[in-house]
Amino acid sequence: MEMCKSIAKGIGISLISTFILLIIFSILLTYTNISENTITPVILIVTAISILIGSSIGNIKMKKNGMLNGALVGGIYIIILYLISSLLNWNFGLNLQSIIMITVGIVFGILGGIVGVNKK
Repeated sequence: MEMCKSIAKGIGISLISTFILLIIFSILLTYTNISENTITPVILIVTAISILIGSSIGNIKMKKNGMLNGALVGGIYIIILYLISSLLNWNFGLNLQSIIMITVGIVFGILGGIVGVNKK
């Protein structure tokens, strides 16, 4: 039960931090001369940072299985993100960028889980 709570907490924190970081980026994009070519890399970086933060905070109280819990946080986060994307965009499909995003999500989830479990 504790594992489910930590995973849900990690996913929630990841989603909230993604929302906040993307709002900040959209404001910067609107009011500065930042190129729109930066959108895809920034989204990838924001996703990675958000999952890392959420996974590490969600796993602080856990004593073990940081890699598994982190991978689940990253994986479920990406699934939620892609479900929302597929609802909003009917032409949604998996491509190389999607595979990179899934890989980044799981890897950064694992890293965050390791950090969270080892944090004293």
